[in-house]
Amino acid sequence: MKWRSNKRSSNVNDRRGASSGRGFSGGGLGGMLIPLLLKLVSTKKGLLIVVVVGLLMYFTGLNPLQFLSGGTTNQVTNTTYKGTAEENKLAEFSNRVLRSTEDVWNSILNNYQEPTLVLFTNSVSSACGSASSATGPFYCPGDNQLYIDLSFFQEMESRLNAPGDFAQAYVIAHEVGHHIQNLMGTTDKMQQLRGRVSQKEYNKFSVKLELQADFLAGVWAHHAKNMDLILDQRDLQEALNAAHAIGDDRLQKQSSGRVVPDSFTHGTSAQRMRWFKKGFDTGDINQGDTFNATTL
Repeated sequence: MKWRSNKRSSNVNDRRGASSGRGFSGGGLGGMLIPLLLKLVSTKKGLLIVVVVGLLMYFTGLNPLQFLSGGTTNQVTNTTYKGTAEENKLAEFSNRVLRSTEDVWNSILNNYQEPTLVLFTNSVSSACGSASSATGPFYCPGDNQLYIDLSFFQEMESRLNAPGDFAQAYVIAHEVGHHIQNLMGTTDKMQQLRGRVSQKEYNKFSVKLELQADFLAGVWAHHAKNMDLILDQRDLQEALNAAHAIGDDRLQKQSSGRVVPDSFTHGTSAQRMRWFKKGFDTGDINQGDTFNATTL
């Protein structure tokens, strides 16, 4: 990627090294899930499970913080924090990729409301609640912010075989895709379905929401290429490889050896690749109606 030649965004909130209370009260799935993940992370096999669970939560159509119960906490910025050279490079990279999404979406949408990217380490508080790094990157519609612990990018390469800077850019563009959905009212419609349909049916809608975010990431890549912002010839394959790496079927088989289609929440590897490629090929936001598509 030619990301170093791109301009920097002014919408990055660097909270790396900040202290944040967990904010997880005792009841609910979150109260049980997060301590379990923290315990698992102490083992090699457990760390892989944590990564897979984090990816599953990240790439679902639901806000991952729905699993957390209760409590937000105050966040105190650590102004003395100094990241490693690699981490600081990733922070600069993320900043310039975000700027690329701003340039593209401002050219497509009238009065585009730019989201903020929050960089954090270990845990973070948001308008949606508190989360640990195990949650993975997420978008919070309550404050229009994207949240990323940069260690996630390293896990993509080392444990999920999804290397490359454009694979990382795809993650950011996917989260910005959720922001676009929020601006268009799609997120609210999804939330209105909760409790009105069965979990199996809701999962189907969740898959469509996620595939649309993949499509929107592809639309961004199409226009970024035409603007000569960041793409080189190898980038598309890196993004497709990342989409393949985080398919429901692949992640489930990797974590448990079994594939359960009724539990899919973000689509198969083939579906994710197909919709990202469609966005990349067309660059037309009107061709991403996954909710009414006859074939996903």
